[in-house]
Amino acid sequence: VAVKVDGGRGVAVEVNSETDFVGKNSDFQKMVAGIADVAVSASDVDALKAADMGGKSVEQTVTDAVAVIGENMSVRRMVALKGASVVNYVHNAAAPGMGNIGVLVAMTGDNEAFGRQVAMHIAAANPVSLSEADLDPAVVEKEKQVQMDIARESGKPEAVIEKMIVGRMKKYMAEITLLNQQFVVNPDLTVAQAAAEAGVEITGYARLGVGEGIEKVAEDFAAEVAKLKT
Repeated sequence: VAVKVDGGRGVAVEVNSETDFVGKNSDFQKMVAGIADVAVSASDVDALKAADMGGKSVEQTVTDAVAVIGENMSVRRMVALKGASVVNYVHNAAAPGMGNIGVLVAMTGDNEAFGRQVAMHIAAANPVSLSEADLDPAVVEKEKQVQMDIARESGKPEAVIEKMIVGRMKKYMAEITLLNQQFVVNPDLTVAQAAAEAGVEITGYARLGVGEGIEKVAEDFAAEVAKLKT
């Protein structure tokens, strides 16, 4: 994942290779950095693939690299974020601005050091959304129903159960929403409280981790050996 910030716009781009060997290759990393530069002006991943990169489209550039290196590569995802100021961070950096996890944080005010702390928090805590208002209502309702079913198993009166659910849902929100999470730098504060003390307001974030959502095929070497014997 490569990240790039230009003024109040930041982008994170995931470019996949089949092996870590290629991922650590300097030519591959140079190509990914170039793609991130182009992404700053692209609206989405499709526009990015079609965008010009040194006289060829990004997609053609990747295709040519596949032919040279002999390993499949692809531009998988891109996310863009706008704000009064945008801070970026990469975790497990393989090269400047490039690593296994890329994070962007948009905020008001000018406090890059704090923004970087929040970005590191996001990389570690992986929140689901910025706040409760940004959550899918269906996800919230599903969790509430799960907690209701668990609480009813206790046999307590409905009035008591309703109070239990209020507390459990508050805890749930504190676990999955960025602004309500305990700040890793100072667990006595929520991220929102820490931001207020830093004189900024966090208005958005984005996090991309390499390979998220890709189903990995488990290899059973014993079974492969057994096949060879038959």
